[in-house]
Amino acid sequence: MKVLVPVKRVVDYNVKVRVKSDQSGVELANVKMSMNPFDEIAVEEAIRLKEAGKAEEIVIVSIGPKQAQETIRTGLAMGADRGIHIEHDGPTEPLAVAKCLKAIIDAEAPGLVILGKQAIDDDANQTGQMLAQLLCWAQGTFASKVVIDGEHVDVTREVDGGLETIRLNLPAIITTDLRLNEPRYASLPNIMKAKRKPIDAKTPDDFSCDMTPRISITKVEEPPKRQAGVKVESVAELVGKLREKGVIK
Repeated sequence: MKVLVPVKRVVDYNVKVRVKSDQSGVELANVKMSMNPFDEIAVEEAIRLKEAGKAEEIVIVSIGPKQAQETIRTGLAMGADRGIHIEHDGPTEPLAVAKCLKAIIDAEAPGLVILGKQAIDDDANQTGQMLAQLLCWAQGTFASKVVIDGEHVDVTREVDGGLETIRLNLPAIITTDLRLNEPRYASLPNIMKAKRKPIDAKTPDDFSCDMTPRISITKVEEPPKRQAGVKVESVAELVGKLREKGVIK
């Protein structure tokens, strides 16, 4: 079985995001970028399936600028087999990405698609669900455990009431949650091997994908700074302060 893993290049989660001076977006110049953490979990899960003999090939796909090839190389260094890079310098939106991924899936015919439940830059949490709808495939979202069983996959997912286990017919779409696994670090030998693994360079036009944004951002601003707290000496003073703020009557 072939497993396809879409990944996204985002601002590294350790970096403090800064808003541009003209409030048109966030500052990306000279900022450390890395693979979306949820997508790292997806890559790790695909590798574990291959190590368990459930998958034969892992294909990493990324849509983004030329530098997104570095993100693909990270997945290849972790253990994936080859990559596909759809070069696109403009903004990407979930529906356009899902349509482009559908075209790639139609060409690659994977048995399973694993992707992060959301990207930490826009937190949209939409691409996986849209992709499942476009393909008319079964989907298991927020997966915390994945077990392949013949022509089916059992997905344990986190819901409000606890854990829910669902059985999906393959092929299927799975989106990963934080508790699914802990991604491995790429070793130096694997990093060197990744440089020789193939990455197919494509464009959205190769798949007849329209990447034109449907949403325009009018303004981006930082959240208001938190007000300083006040120390109180007694419960009575605390109640008085809460009443002044209108929290209690």
